[in-house]
Amino acid sequence: MKKRLSIFLYTLLITAWTACDSPTPASKEGPGSTDSAATTTTGNVPAADQAHNSNNSLDWDGIYRGVLPCADCPGIQTTIYLNRDLTYLRRTKYLERPVTPADEKGKFTWNAEGNTITLESASGPAKYFVGERTLTQLDLNGAKITGDLAANYVLSKDNYAILYRRWKLVELNGQPIAVDSSFAKEPFLTLIDSTGRASGNGSCNTFSGQFETGPLNRIKFSKMISTRMFCKNMEIETKYLKALEMADNFTVSGDELVLNRARMAPLARFKSAFH
Repeated sequence: MKKRLSIFLYTLLITAWTACDSPTPASKEGPGSTDSAATTTTGNVPAADQAHNSNNSLDWDGIYRGVLPCADCPGIQTTIYLNRDLTYLRRTKYLERPVTPADEKGKFTWNAEGNTITLESASGPAKYFVGERTLTQLDLNGAKITGDLAANYVLSKDNYAILYRRWKLVELNGQPIAVDSSFAKEPFLTLIDSTGRASGNGSCNTFSGQFETGPLNRIKFSKMISTRMFCKNMEIETKYLKALEMADNFTVSGDELVLNRARMAPLARFKSAFH
C-alpha cells in the first residue's frame, strides 16, 4: 500500500514539473501572428502610399498645348482644356493650312490606376497619360508611342502658360535689371499665340518677330526686327536681343519665365504681373 502511494505521488510531481516547463502557445493576436492588424504592404511601400496617383495627387486641371506630328503638314497644334467636372475642350489647328481651328467638347474618364484619361469623342476615344504638368498622347492600345517622334506627342501646361502675358525682364545673363533714367522704356516680352508673334521692348526700341514652341519646353525665336532709335544705354538692349536669338528652351514657375540655352546658366529671367 505504501509502495503504491509513493508511485502515485511521484507521478503527480513529474506531471506538474513538465507542465510548468512547457512553452505557452503564442496568441493569434500577438506581434508574430499573420492574423494581426498590421498595415498591408507591397515590398517596402505601405499600401496607403501606393494610393497616390495622377488623379488625386496632381493639379491636373488646366490648359495643355503642343504640336502633334502630321503626315502632310508641319504639325497639328493641339490645345486641351481639362476641367474638374470631367469635361474637356480640345482645339486642333493644322499649321500652314487655310482652315479655322476645330473645337471638340465632351467628357473624359480616368482609368482604375488613376494615371490615364480617355476623351470620349465622335471620332473615337483618345487616351492621354497624365504627368506633372504634361499630357502624353497614347496609341490606340493605350501604350506610349516610341521612336524618334515620341517627344512630339507630349502636351505641356507650360507651352500655354507663357502666352498672352506681359513678361517684364528682371535678369539678364545672371545680372539683375534695375530700370532707371538710362532706360527709355521698361524691357518686356509678349507672346501672342493666334499670330505666332513675339513682341516687346529692349529698353529703347520696340521689336517683333516669330516664335515657335515645341515638346519638352522647346522655344525658338526668328525673324526678329526692331526700330532703330538711339538711346543712352544700348548695352542692355543688345544683350537682350542676343539672348532671344540664343534661347532654345524655357521654364515657367508661377509668375516667372526663364529662357535658357541647353543646360547653360539662364539667359534671361522675367516676371509677370499676373498668373
